[in-house]
Amino acid sequence: MLYVIQGTDAEGSLEHRRAARPAHIVRLRQLQNEGRLVLAGPFPAVASPDPGPAGFSGSLIVAEFESQEDASSWAEADPYVAAGVYASVSVKPFRKVLP
Repeated sequence: MLYVIQGTDAEGSLEHRRAARPAHIVRLRQLQNEGRLVLAGPFPAVASPDPGPAGFSGSLIVAEFESQEDASSWAEADPYVAAGVYASVSVKPFRKVLP
């Protein structure tokens, strides 16, 4: 089943995000290589593809997992969690209808 993983950034976490990004991307690429990643990306804090020092307010990942527990475990092991980028993470089942 698909799951939505939404991380909300902690205040002032931009430098932590930049430092942890390479390891975060490695995990996403693994999901992609397994054919399980639907989409992933950050929420810019301002309406710009490059928000500069404004940074990001969080991230969204939609991917396939066997269970909610698997999705939650995967999300909690993310380098952004370990680095303190995310103040909170939510995991919800998702049913894609369109396109």
